[in-house]
Amino acid sequence: MPCQRGSRRGPHGHAWHMNCLYSGSFLSCTRAKVMNLFAYSAFQAGADMMLPLRHGAALMNHSLDAWPAFGDTSDGRSLRAGCELLMLAGLTPVRPPFGIDSVVTEGRQVAVVEEITAHTPFCSLLHFRKDTTLSAPQPRVLILAPMSGHFATLLRGTVRTMLADHDVYITDWRNPRDVPLSQGRFGFNEFVQHVIDFTEKIGPGSHLLAVCQPTVAALAAVALMAAEDHPDQPASMTLMAGPLDTRINPTRVNELAKSKPIEWFEQNLISAVPFGFAGAHRRVYPGFMQLSAFMSMNLSRHADSFETMYYERAKGDPAKADAIHTFYEEYFATMDLTADFYLETVDTVFQRHALPLHALEVEGRLVDPSKIRRTALLTVEGEKDDICAVGQTLAAQDMCDKLRPYLKTHHVQTGVGHYGVFNGRRWERHIYPRVRAVIYDNEPRAVLVSSRARTITPVPMPAAAAAEITAAAPLAAAVVDVEVDAQLAAGGANGSGASADDSGGSTAVAGAAAKPAAARALRRRPSAS
Repeated sequence: MPCQRGSRRGPHGHAWHMNCLYSGSFLSCTRAKVMNLFAYSAFQAGADMMLPLRHGAALMNHSLDAWPAFGDTSDGRSLRAGCELLMLAGLTPVRPPFGIDSVVTEGRQVAVVEEITAHTPFCSLLHFRKDTTLSAPQPRVLILAPMSGHFATLLRGTVRTMLADHDVYITDWRNPRDVPLSQGRFGFNEFVQHVIDFTEKIGPGSHLLAVCQPTVAALAAVALMAAEDHPDQPASMTLMAGPLDTRINPTRVNELAKSKPIEWFEQNLISAVPFGFAGAHRRVYPGFMQLSAFMSMNLSRHADSFETMYYERAKGDPAKADAIHTFYEEYFATMDLTADFYLETVDTVFQRHALPLHALEVEGRLVDPSKIRRTALLTVEGEKDDICAVGQTLAAQDMCDKLRPYLKTHHVQTGVGHYGVFNGRRWERHIYPRVRAVIYDNEPRAVLVSSRARTITPVPMPAAAAAEITAAAPLAAAVVDVEVDAQLAAGGANGSGASADDSGGSTAVAGAAAKPAAARALRRRPSAS
């Protein structure tokens, strides 16, 4: 039966339907058969051949541990360093553990338990539940992890930092090669629907934090919910280093995505999951291709890292070598992308720029960010980001043109690249305090600003001053005074605010006027009653 709805002309004049191009089954349409059929199988065969060598290197390292008389010599350390390189010379298709067993909150160590709150064939909603009773509820935050070749554990540092002051959930995407073909397709529309469904599951008054690729889906989901006046619209939305409008300051990644027609990506980068896996025959963009593309952008830097790891290990200084090893263990844990999602993302986000041109549709519904009126917006960018350049995420501020200025905030962090926006020292010291401030300022429930916050007994006011204030504001609302530790008010590690001068070389642009530091030391919040 020929395709009817949404058809367009292919390069040879043939009409074909977008759902055929992005079908989950490569047998469903003649056009969809065109792909790099044996790329994945060839890679897997090579990986299987390398496996005995990697196991042998691991066995040699264990032998050196058991024979310190030789292992601690110069030759032994050099041999150990070489074996370590061989052990890393392969990709891991299994998600590493988050390994977050506890976190310090309210001044004490609290156990953290991972719970699956909801799940679909392609994703689980993972909840990092604190195994204790807190003095006040913390804001619920849904972190949208990217489906971009790595597992959600790439945001381990983001989750660990957020956990101190928030009730954290994250989208834990499954490797598509482990999802049977019978479970159907997964494309951009399904991604957006996952965001909506998980937001509904968490409940009203939650907060969204999207990192990189899912910023587009997050903005689309919130816009659709706003258009329907959905009761579970998030209270705030933080978009970090995302490709909202790649026409602005295009990077090498953006230029590559536009340099070829969509058919080229399908024919050269899409392959089928080989036999032996639950998702056999599913069309995917293999994780090893995505990793190769990322590494090729900074090949010399990666080569220097491996060289440094070898020499640091060989000279008996394991601290730096261990840090590099830990990073690449996570970096080489790769997952595939479904062909549906990958091709639709390239076509919609990087080639047609559908969202900023007001042409993005999800299941036939037009995505209009101007419908967003109640969800506060924070956009964050890194000065040296070579994947999503400065200005691409900021574009969301213009798209949400009906959102009141005091609900908009933008932050550019100097001196950081793409990963530094959501991980590392500057994320913890400069970016996170601003994220936390936006979340707490828009949290609909009564929360403690600080673990050391306390109600202040008001000082009796002279009758004349009281009469003057009453005359000026007869309908003033009751407030609860909360004293915030001065260090925390300046953006300390456990506070909720960030002063105007704590950027440490960063630049912040807020819709509302910046408050003096002295005024920030005393926050006023509506009374819970």
